[in-house]
Amino acid sequence: MRSRLFLAVVLLPLLSLTAVLAEELAEPHAGLIGDESDGSRAHPTHLIPLFAENEDGEKGGQITLDADPLLPISTKYTCGECHSYDVIKQGWHFNAIDENVPPGRPGEPWIYADAKLGIQVPLSYRPWAGTIQPREFGLSEFAFTRLFGRHMPGGGPGEVTATDDADIGRQYISGKLEINCLACHNGHYGQDMGGVEGWAVQIAVRQNNRWAAAASCEFASVKGSAAAMSIAYDPFMPEGDDKEPRVVYREEAFDADHNVLFDILREVPNQRCYYCHSDVYFSGGEEKTEKWSSEEDVHLKAGLTCVDCHRNDIHHEIVRGYPGESEESGNPLVATMTCEGCHLPQGPDVPQAGRLGAPIPQHVGLPPVHFERLSCTACHSGPWPSDRAVFTKTARAHRLGTPNVNKSEQMLPHILSPVFAHDGDKISPHKMLWPAYWGRRAGDEVTPIALDVVEKTVRAVFDQLEIPASGTWPGIAKEQIATALQALSKAADANAVYVAGGTLYSLNEAGDVEEQADHPVAKPYMWPLAHTVRPAAQSLGIRYCTDCHATDAPFFFGTVAVDSPIASDVPTTRQMVGFQNISRFYAWAFSASFVFRPWFKVVALGASAVLGIVLLLYGLKALGAVARVLAEDE
Repeated sequence: MRSRLFLAVVLLPLLSLTAVLAEELAEPHAGLIGDESDGSRAHPTHLIPLFAENEDGEKGGQITLDADPLLPISTKYTCGECHSYDVIKQGWHFNAIDENVPPGRPGEPWIYADAKLGIQVPLSYRPWAGTIQPREFGLSEFAFTRLFGRHMPGGGPGEVTATDDADIGRQYISGKLEINCLACHNGHYGQDMGGVEGWAVQIAVRQNNRWAAAASCEFASVKGSAAAMSIAYDPFMPEGDDKEPRVVYREEAFDADHNVLFDILREVPNQRCYYCHSDVYFSGGEEKTEKWSSEEDVHLKAGLTCVDCHRNDIHHEIVRGYPGESEESGNPLVATMTCEGCHLPQGPDVPQAGRLGAPIPQHVGLPPVHFERLSCTACHSGPWPSDRAVFTKTARAHRLGTPNVNKSEQMLPHILSPVFAHDGDKISPHKMLWPAYWGRRAGDEVTPIALDVVEKTVRAVFDQLEIPASGTWPGIAKEQIATALQALSKAADANAVYVAGGTLYSLNEAGDVEEQADHPVAKPYMWPLAHTVRPAAQSLGIRYCTDCHATDAPFFFGTVAVDSPIASDVPTTRQMVGFQNISRFYAWAFSASFVFRPWFKVVALGASAVLGIVLLLYGLKALGAVARVLAEDE
């Protein structure tokens, strides 16, 4: 009897648990109400309550104007009422810190640049070859967010709990940088990302991470600065100091039930994308950065939007649109978002060509080898190539759209484009950055020296350097490099080296600087350039083959400056062909043949005409002979 009772007590809960697990496996959790569309293309009305994060880092109560203290809106808990925040944060804009996420094709890195230290270094949490992990460079996630959160939509490193002693207290005051859903989906014209009181300033200057989303939206403003507070300050127990970070809501934004009406757009407007994804190409002319002097992408001018191609669902895995992405992601739909997927037929069953009104290109007379060796962007994207790659500014690298930006074309970091280079599959246009940083060498391996050590040591050596108003390199002498390397070797207790302009600089036993040109760790970092797309009438080759196949054509023989902080009287350059896995002589000889091809055609046509006349004469003679024979027979 006892054994039966024991079995009932033990087995019944196990059977119940098994039944529950089976039910959950059979019927997956459907998520929150906003996770999946019901098919309507209308925009849902978002008249919703606001919620704040409490002192325990959890969901607080509903925000009302009479609350004390009055806390800023938490997008995690406000938007998270209807949309699964933990699912969204796995998306491409937020998941770089996840080591399990495939890195995908190399993209634009975050670039730390300091002219006074001779540094411009590509940083990325993704393991892209040629980039450096922020931690390896000496930047904690909290420090990284302070530097680059200005052009991040929140999340990622901004939500990592601080572990460094110097960051733990500051993060409690500043707060974590949650994903700011409004940065992309707010349709109101008052969304302020780059203004003097907006998102960028709140993060980079005031360290108001917890308050940044509120400061950027149209119904709130934020005063004060977390950076000005002592380590003993408690943001949940304000003392009434004017320097304290505090939020002020507009009373008219709240209805009688303390709800706020949001202008939320499912399809993100182009202007929201432009804040982080704008490019400026300098040609050395007078047009500078004026928008009227440059053209917008042909797709946008045709009426498409960024998200027509760069789509996503609740997982926010943004389609990047490069060849091979479909296989990497396991999503066949992604294949239709590439150049070929829209403009060329895909599959025998359902016609895919001409999606979204895309014209089907004919490419009459173009040898098929071009499609094997060139990407679509090689002919159709970026600025028209000139005799040299030009300085290029990007929003993320040069703080475009934020206060007090240096508008000089030579402002660091120095990004060059278009650089036509082989990416392992085809030749395509790229943006390029020559890394410059201080490192330690152990055998054949070179790793960067932590930024704080470099700042304390090298800044003292370069104290007399004057930074030009343009923000470019001051021109560091090799004697100063030697002094800095000696000081760094002692400070870091390492064999200090300097990487710059494709060269590795080190000290020999006599204390003199040695140079190793074309060192592997000094190779330029390149990432593919896809926009701005030019119309077919402005594509390479539209005039003649010599757009590319001439002995001075920029596609092969344009120059790329080897950018370096070290002063030199003779600028060093490379030719495009050097990045294309093609022999320079072969490219030149093949291009030279086009000089004589018109003559070849004239000679060939002339020879054909002479041959035709000769054949005609002999034909007439043969016809006469046949006629005579027939006449004799009669």
